[in-house]
Amino acid sequence: MYNSFIIRNALIVNEGKLFMGSVTVMNGMIAGIQKGITLLKNITPGLQIIDAGGKLLIPGVIDDQVHFREPGLTHKGDIGSESLAAVAGGITSFMEMPNTNPLALTQDLLEEKYTIASIKSPANYSFYMGTANDNSDEVLRTDPKTVCGVKIFMGASTGNMLVDNLNTLREIFSRCKLLIATHCEDEVTIRINTAAYREKYGEQVPISMHPLIRSREACYKSTQLAVNLARQYGTRLHVLHLSTADEMEFFDNSKPLAEKMITAEVCVHHLWFDEKDYSTLGNKIKWNPAIKSATDRQALFQALLDNRLDVVATDHAPHTLEEKNNTYFKSPSGGPLVQHALPAMLEFFHQGKINLEKIVEKMCHAPAICFRVKNRGFIRPGYFADLVLVDLNSPQMVQKENLLYKCGWSPFEGQIFHSRITHTFVNGNLVYENGNFFENKGMRLEFDR
Repeated sequence: MYNSFIIRNALIVNEGKLFMGSVTVMNGMIAGIQKGITLLKNITPGLQIIDAGGKLLIPGVIDDQVHFREPGLTHKGDIGSESLAAVAGGITSFMEMPNTNPLALTQDLLEEKYTIASIKSPANYSFYMGTANDNSDEVLRTDPKTVCGVKIFMGASTGNMLVDNLNTLREIFSRCKLLIATHCEDEVTIRINTAAYREKYGEQVPISMHPLIRSREACYKSTQLAVNLARQYGTRLHVLHLSTADEMEFFDNSKPLAEKMITAEVCVHHLWFDEKDYSTLGNKIKWNPAIKSATDRQALFQALLDNRLDVVATDHAPHTLEEKNNTYFKSPSGGPLVQHALPAMLEFFHQGKINLEKIVEKMCHAPAICFRVKNRGFIRPGYFADLVLVDLNSPQMVQKENLLYKCGWSPFEGQIFHSRITHTFVNGNLVYENGNFFENKGMRLEFDR
């Protein structure tokens, strides 16, 4: 059953505004927003009252890029475990990538993932259709109203999904009616760099060489190709996890987000870490694309603030510590982030680098706009009550004991975050409260396309 309740005495952040007020939820939907103090005598009888006590109330975060590892790789994580961690981190909806086992390269395999999520996920969900050099017919059958997008690995980051046939790329970019999300790293450049560093170091390549092997040139060349194809064919393109200052030249802020045909994402780890952190964190921060220089990190942050970068996501991609604690070529790329993405962004707020309104814009509103998610991402009457309460002044250290990831580790271990998620509501249901979880089945996201 959906709950009906009122959250009162909250500091609401929504659509560029910050104000004290209350939100009424009826049958899982937002029924009303009231500014100022809502007196108890004015509350509809029978409504459960949740007093926020001045805590922050924001729309649920929509994470447009996660790898939850199911099916086939569930020793690392699964849809149930990782979506619980996401909910505890204030993420109420996720979009998951196709590089599972088997790869989601057919409509039947894609639907199998939706079936798993309908049983196991407490958060709302969508899954990308995967592309390969030989599955264009399957890709073009994807329903734009029920699937978030089509994913193209324009660099063989994970698994066997590299699309390097230019004719295939042209066919998909010219004919696909969905949003195309791309991982952009040029494979030829990476192979040349890999050979050079393997010759120099053998199998003992230092992790500090990662941003030189998966270089800025590889990122730039591939992003340039994707953007040029999108411009040529009028494709709706979304470029994932940008990592270099150089690539920012391909994105602009001259139009409102809803009018952009080419949009871009930055991930939390590319805003937080830089190459100096390899010396202490090693393979724990080995991601593709690689974390690069402090100058790149600063340029990405500036592009986020000035709206050349549109969305903040996680690229949550867990591996076991046993897998990570290996030589460079044997250690897989990726790490867990969904539980700590919002606290990390709020830490930037505490540091005076970004305001609350911009965080909500980039993590809640912008994904909904980019993907045309139906009735989510905002606190609006008639929208689903995906809501998060945050205590901005409740410090907590990230430790193994409070991690929810199945892999059991985090690159943030030892970090003290000054903000804590206290309540997460999904479709009007209280799913998470101060460390406790309550039974919930998320919904399949729908899209206004």
